Amino acid sequence: MSKDDYDTYRLGEWHLQSGTILPNAHIAYKTFGDPKAPAIVSISDNIWLIGEDKSLNPDKYFVIIPALFGNGQSTSPSNTKLATAFPKVSFYDNVRAQHKLVTEHLGIHHLHCVLGWSMGAGQTFQWITQYPDFMDLAVPFCGSARTSLHNQVFLEGVKSALLAAKGIPSAGSKEGGVTGEGVHEKRVWTEEEKMVGLKAFGRGYAGWGFSQAFYREKLHEKHYGYRDLESFMVGFWEGWATSKGTSEYQIRMLFSALG
Repeated sequence: MSKDDYDTYRLGEWHLQSGTILPNAHIAYKTFGDPKAPAIVSISDNIWLIGEDKSLNPDKYFVIIPALFGNGQSTSPSNTKLATAFPKVSFYDNVRAQHKLVTEHLGIHHLHCVLGWSMGAGQTFQWITQYPDFMDLAVPFCGSARTSLHNQVFLEGVKSALLAAKGIPSAGSKEGGVTGEGVHEKRVWTEEEKMVGLKAFGRGYAGWGFSQAFYREKLHEKHYGYRDLESFMVGFWEGWATSKGTSEYQIRMLFSALG
């Protein structure tokens, strides 16, 4: 979803799976199509699938895109007073909030489909577990029901790149913070630290976000129109990474690690 083009639904005091409470919680969402059409919940960054000539045709379906807690639009470190002490939020907590949005706010009591990519795929599996009779179809793609050790290693790498800009070792970090003698994890990020850390995060992600074949065939030039690899790293990967806050990425990595 774009920065400001979305609606919100107030959840109030949201009791989390961990036993803590997310105060004054809200979930951000965007819809496409006629609410009377068969409804589809499309989780996490799938707007590219929506269009008259695409799989999620708003002329045929009512498409609902909910935002994750911690993504910068739903309740997140950047829009609450919880910037340095954001509670542990799980896929279970997100899916329960999405179900409440769909049923109590949008008045829908059965879905045609739930689908999701990457972290959205993990939540699609969670939907199947929590509400198995609520949808006709479930389509998780390019994701897993649990985060593998190999994926956790990848997350540790990009997390290290992000935290290094603040002078914080990734070892011992958890739940968006870092513990250890002499470590000041709760100090506010400076703007310079944010930019350095987020750009490093984006460059670290670049080798995992697209395949070897993508780069070998120079699709960054042929498909995206960049003149060379460096301009692609700056324009695409650094641009993508700096579109979110540092705390939002830490929370998203925590979600993935807990998946």
